[in-house]
Amino acid sequence: MQLASQLPLVAIVGRPNVGKSTLFNRYAGRRRALVEDSPGVTRDRIAEEIEAGGRRVLLVDTAGLEPGAARGLPEAVQAQARSAIADADAILLVVDGKSGLLPEDEALARILHRASKPVLLAVNKIDQPQHEPRMGEFYALGFELIRPISAEHGRGAWDALEELVACLPAGEPAPPHEEGIRVALVGRPNVGKSSLTNRLVGSERVVVSEVPGTTRDAIDTRVEVDGAVYTLVDTAGLRRPGRRDRTAERPSALMTVRSLDRADIALILIDAGEGITDQDAHIANLARERGCATLVLANKWDLLDPDDPDAGRVLREAVAHGLRFMPDAPVLAVSAKSGAGVAKIFPAIERLARAARTEIPTAALNRWLKEVVQRHEPAMAQRGMRRRRLKFFYATQTGVGPPTFLLFCTDPGAVQASYRRFLENRLRESFDLEGTPVRLRLRARTGGAR
Repeated sequence: MQLASQLPLVAIVGRPNVGKSTLFNRYAGRRRALVEDSPGVTRDRIAEEIEAGGRRVLLVDTAGLEPGAARGLPEAVQAQARSAIADADAILLVVDGKSGLLPEDEALARILHRASKPVLLAVNKIDQPQHEPRMGEFYALGFELIRPISAEHGRGAWDALEELVACLPAGEPAPPHEEGIRVALVGRPNVGKSSLTNRLVGSERVVVSEVPGTTRDAIDTRVEVDGAVYTLVDTAGLRRPGRRDRTAERPSALMTVRSLDRADIALILIDAGEGITDQDAHIANLARERGCATLVLANKWDLLDPDDPDAGRVLREAVAHGLRFMPDAPVLAVSAKSGAGVAKIFPAIERLARAARTEIPTAALNRWLKEVVQRHEPAMAQRGMRRRRLKFFYATQTGVGPPTFLLFCTDPGAVQASYRRFLENRLRESFDLEGTPVRLRLRARTGGAR
């Protein structure tokens, strides 16, 4: 298994709170990184493929570099930022024109001079031409390319990036960045999402810590396994809304939801040691609502009491009860720490992806509809004092990811929710759609869809 990115990598680096994430969001064209006035909000690397100067590059936003950071979580965060520098083909060093030159800027400059890579020094917060004299003291850092920018207002930002990209060695135009199957890892804080991501990738690609809430941004990691491409998205832990008392967690939760919107598969991690919770069920339902095929991973399975032969069975029964609204979702017992069961995850993802992309021929779909309605007819439609038999005429598939079907009948409004669930379940059984949501839309031959 290997990381599969081949695009030139441009890293945005700098000390905390100089505007790196604001600049990254401007280049990405959307609010992709967290932006907040408090230093240190961006903890992990996040990346976006963009076009600058006629070339496609992979732009990476990093945590603020603090030479001499304390041990523990800050040290791990700093290691990730330094890893981005080591991986980068070019570096955009951002400093704060309002704050002026600080010792931390000088320390970073010494690190980057030793890197022997193209570096452009972007003096941020130069919002107006009259602010440009603030740049003078930054020439002491010794970089040939130094440009004034305003990340907030966009002034000079793209010119600076394009000038840096022009310093990259000439190469063949990169093909569009293939994402493959997008897989979002979601769950409550501290259930092991980052540890599992690292286990799947085979390297320390994202920050791993025992402190709940370490991952605040959604982290994209592209890997190849036996020739198949996957993009793993490690997301922030989702707490119940009433417990999101830290400022950064609220936008993190929003980004997790956005990550589900863009994912094909959701890996729902639960803590086997703690068992299933209402919040686990809420997260799983959120993934289903957004059309993701779902695989439930009971992580930390190694924490179950080895002397209790019924512990595994009791937990599986509890998971089945807690997630009874999606009984088709497969459940795997895994341990990110030991690696037990992890080898089964990618094959399960492939099966889910095939189910989510299933296209059923119209003829086969209508044979199925006729047989299933004959076997179990819907309840009579009640309109005022009259009762009429509901009739289904035909069906057609209108989409995949998730599989979506349009069924024509006499009275869509009279079809009970229980009968819709019955049809969905029979579709899964008949066409091997395990683990994926199934969308049914009902339409009268002379009316609108419901």
